[in-house]
Amino acid sequence: MALSRLNAQQYAAATSAHEQNLIIASAGTGKTSTIVGRIAHLLNSNVKPEEILLLTFTNKAAAEMVERVAEFFGKEIAAKIDAGTFHAVSYRWLKKYDKRVVLKQQRELKTLFRSVYEKRSFMHIDADVTPYGGNHLYDMYSFYQNTELNDNFEDWVKGKYEEHEQFALIYADIVDEFEALKKEYGFVNFNDLLLHFRDMCQTNDLGYKEVLVDEYQDTNALQGTLIDAMKPPSLFCVGDYDQSIYAFNGADIGIIGSFSTKFPNAKVHTLTKNYRSSRPILSLATKVIEHNERIYPKNLEVTRDYDAQPPKLLVYEELFDQYHAMAAQIRDSQTPNEEIAVIFRNNSSADGIEVGLRELNIPCKRKGGTSFFDSQEVKAILDLYTLLVNEADMMAFIHIFEFARGIGSAMAKEMYIALKTLGHGSMFYGLYAPDESITNPFEKRKLNSQLGLFDEFAEMGAVGKFAKLGFEAKFMKNSALKHPKLTKDSATFLYNFYLLYRDLKGIKQPRTVVNKIASSAFFIYIADTLSTKRATLKDGSVDEKQKTESLTRIARKTMLLEELSKPYSQHERFLNAMILGSSDLTQGEGVNLLSVHASKGLEYKEVYVVDLMDGRFPNRKLMQRGGSLDEERRLFYVAVTRAKDVLYLSFAKYDKIKKQNFMASQFLYEAGLVPKDDAYRAMVLKGMDKDEE
Repeated sequence: MALSRLNAQQYAAATSAHEQNLIIASAGTGKTSTIVGRIAHLLNSNVKPEEILLLTFTNKAAAEMVERVAEFFGKEIAAKIDAGTFHAVSYRWLKKYDKRVVLKQQRELKTLFRSVYEKRSFMHIDADVTPYGGNHLYDMYSFYQNTELNDNFEDWVKGKYEEHEQFALIYADIVDEFEALKKEYGFVNFNDLLLHFRDMCQTNDLGYKEVLVDEYQDTNALQGTLIDAMKPPSLFCVGDYDQSIYAFNGADIGIIGSFSTKFPNAKVHTLTKNYRSSRPILSLATKVIEHNERIYPKNLEVTRDYDAQPPKLLVYEELFDQYHAMAAQIRDSQTPNEEIAVIFRNNSSADGIEVGLRELNIPCKRKGGTSFFDSQEVKAILDLYTLLVNEADMMAFIHIFEFARGIGSAMAKEMYIALKTLGHGSMFYGLYAPDESITNPFEKRKLNSQLGLFDEFAEMGAVGKFAKLGFEAKFMKNSALKHPKLTKDSATFLYNFYLLYRDLKGIKQPRTVVNKIASSAFFIYIADTLSTKRATLKDGSVDEKQKTESLTRIARKTMLLEELSKPYSQHERFLNAMILGSSDLTQGEGVNLLSVHASKGLEYKEVYVVDLMDGRFPNRKLMQRGGSLDEERRLFYVAVTRAKDVLYLSFAKYDKIKKQNFMASQFLYEAGLVPKDDAYRAMVLKGMDKDEE
């Protein structure tokens, strides 16, 4: 059984009789086995599987744990365990009570936010301070939702950004209008899922006997209050303060640090036996991380005690020499490509090593930069698909119409609302069977100079200017074409949209829908726009070879999306899988190129940690923006503990392009790989502010 495979420490934690348990599980100490063991103990103690909630930080982790439970108790029992990310669990519960809920990704709602923001003018305010842009204000609001538990947004802005106090009322009104739009259309983002689910938990008993939380060190204030709102009779939290690396996303290391204070009767268990890394690798990691304050004492023990290769420092004279030499070393390695990882702190590092590998025809896959699902072309197809399933999804419409020349997010929203008005609540009716008695379908503007709201246009445009474009007569009767800012290009864009959805009507198979969208004139225009933009040189000319290559890459991505749609026969199931599970899906094969954050929870036989120069890793620039040296040190700890047998740490002394000299990373000094000298002591005392990313 699952419990019989645990060591003494894991077993004690898994079978604990305490109502609140915190398990400090350092890298490679078997936290997953302990969690599975705990679930086995609960099931053996007659706790029903549906009374167990397992919260993880990826759906993949939840699926793996449930699969391991199934090995011992069968798939039928394991499937009844409520398991998933905070967001996935929240989404499932909210959907049970409100079918109107539509989950939107952050980038989609950021577009909606901009459509509200762009209606505002700050010109009437006499100020030397430049107001925040729409994207930055949205990110601020998102951070506020995750971290602030008391103040309203206006007061929070005034208290945290005093120089922006004069804009706080406008900022808050933008947020209020944004929230009203979300409520009207049933939109929720990932923050909203947790907020709404927290409200549900406060007024409903969900029936859980125990809540288990994986990666507890990465919880933020909002997630912490959600757990509190559940009021579980038993709580089992597993984490490691040395691997808390998501402060930029609101994660609060104080939550795991204050567990014993919050729950005076809690039991803290520490897993000390490391099953992953060799003794030299673990020794190096420990030597560095011990420079951080110890929240809970721990002393790791090595179980893989053999004559292992010590971590090796690779030093290069020039930055790109490092990338080429490392690629050559990977080529000559006896380790299979899939068991090799190159871990980077900054995207520029990943670009360099990827070029080096490609030049030697070494296959590689990258995670932590722009992923498949983050590419604009894939987003566009999924947005188009979303409208087919749910025409009320205004955000998908806005995001798509931003591709049209001359249409921004604000105008796109106006067009959507106009079509919905013409269709008496249905955007598609407004497109295909508009009420011809409505001659001006555009919403009237509210005027309020204090809130930055001013009139934009009063007169309608003429449809006659589109007469020679060859549009169907029925389409030409649509009064949405009277928008005064609609050009021939943007009208043609709308017409191709009209033709696409006429072709998609009645199609049942997701694969056919993806294929139809990808081959449509509408999407071909989007692909051409993206490829032209990506191939435009600094002088404004277009490199045709680059454009052709870009179009080929887009075609490959559409084919891959079509492949991903094959197992699905229902539109909603396919879309949910793409939206909720996309971050867990990977593609490609070869050497793994990973950001430190993307490497979390993974392990490889051979690991290279690249660009260990002061300024790059630790990243001093990000530290100045609100990070800390402790967090950078935890990132280093996570990176090196991904290695099982072989670890290479590398840095370069000079960048010939920027004509910049580098010092070795502070962490290399702390690891004992570089002798501490006067330069190191000066670096520690004063810090450095190199402008590196």
